[in-house]
Amino acid sequence: MKHRIVSVTDPASNPIKVIVMLAWPIFLEQVLVSLVQSVDTAMVGSLGATATASVAISQNPINLINSVIMALGVGFTTMIARAVGAKQYEYSRLLIRQSIVVVVGLGIPLSVLCFALSRKIPIWMGGAPEILDDAQIYIRIIACAMMFRGLLMVLTAIYRGFGDSRTPMLINVGINALNVIGNYLLIYDTHDVTLFGHTFTVWGADMGVAGAALSTAASGILGSLVLLLICFLPRSGPMRIFLNESFRPSWGTLKDVAQVSLPVMFERFTISGAFVVTSSIIASLGTISLAANSLAGQAESLSFMPGFAFGTAATTLVGQSLGARNEQLARKYVRLSSLIGSLVMFVMSCFLFFGAENIIALFTPDAAVIALGGKLLRILAFIQVPQMLAMVLSGALRGAGDTRSPFVITLFSMWGVRILGSLIVVRLLHKDLPWVCAAMCLDNIVRFVLYFLRYRQGKWILAAHQPSAEPAEAEA
Repeated sequence: MKHRIVSVTDPASNPIKVIVMLAWPIFLEQVLVSLVQSVDTAMVGSLGATATASVAISQNPINLINSVIMALGVGFTTMIARAVGAKQYEYSRLLIRQSIVVVVGLGIPLSVLCFALSRKIPIWMGGAPEILDDAQIYIRIIACAMMFRGLLMVLTAIYRGFGDSRTPMLINVGINALNVIGNYLLIYDTHDVTLFGHTFTVWGADMGVAGAALSTAASGILGSLVLLLICFLPRSGPMRIFLNESFRPSWGTLKDVAQVSLPVMFERFTISGAFVVTSSIIASLGTISLAANSLAGQAESLSFMPGFAFGTAATTLVGQSLGARNEQLARKYVRLSSLIGSLVMFVMSCFLFFGAENIIALFTPDAAVIALGGKLLRILAFIQVPQMLAMVLSGALRGAGDTRSPFVITLFSMWGVRILGSLIVVRLLHKDLPWVCAAMCLDNIVRFVLYFLRYRQGKWILAAHQPSAEPAEAEA
């Protein structure tokens, strides 16, 4: 099967069809991956609130470190989308090779850093003494696979920049399904299972939280290697690379990528850092609040996946359109993506609001966590549409190369609204978790308004020409 590039600039293309072709695999991938992660969370949750909290308190610091490589993924997506739109395929292949060099160069020291701080991280996060040992083990195992997880994220972003969202969907869904199987075998002890009237023994390693981490790490390694292998196969077509090509750093090219990626990196630090601080504030409310917030966030992630899909698609759609110098088409894709996404997110809002407690109950048997998590989901239901619109608009800005505006907007909303609001309601007003959730919602609404105003200004069109999609440096 040959690699297919979704053509967003072909005059004969139906814009709605193009959006759907690019967005639906991302949407399906994210939904299925989130469902698998939810099963993962439920498996850990079955061990009790302490196990859930030990994993939850580890996630945000790990995401903070991952944000460095995630930012690179956005930079490479933007540059490759514009190169593909301009039909500069040799330059796009250069970008793929450079991405591999950068991920390896950054991934190894980041893995070492995360491993070395594995005990300090949960302490800095304000974790209770009873969760520190499990949290340390979880972080250490994840750290060993951090470079491969980074490679998986960057290659997924690169495939999408080419307009191929189907291949990373298949790989990511497959490895996450394997993750669930690995969890089942590694978390629990050997036990008997009755199926269709027949009882048989299933082996289990009884590793608990460590088993969940080991399964997650192994699946990430496998997924990254498969996506990397496909890049060398003939079926990859215009994005095929070869081992005999140069993998030396191309500093001019990396400079262009850095101009796009660095603001995204700062934005990711801003988001992940805010999540770390918010989690620390929530941790001060007790283990039940920490677990409920984690599970509500996990459940909500199933809901905002359409927004993520349309926002990611907007990056490619705008990037390729502007690479072909078609500003009108870029704006049309943004309008249609916003409209279709809003309709989908309204349905997801209803799903969250009316099924709140039942959704949380899928993840944990703890009645207190279910009751509190249900309250959070009902609050979160009201911000799904503006949250999706913010994702589409920010994706459009990034596709044009305007990554500084999203950083500034995120910095203001996350720290000036979310963090400040959370501190006020907890430390000054002595309110509980639902009030913190309300501060989070206000952050999303403010962010949407600011993204909308920035998009209306039209300055993102100018950003599309800085830097150009031309190769910055010829290779020897």
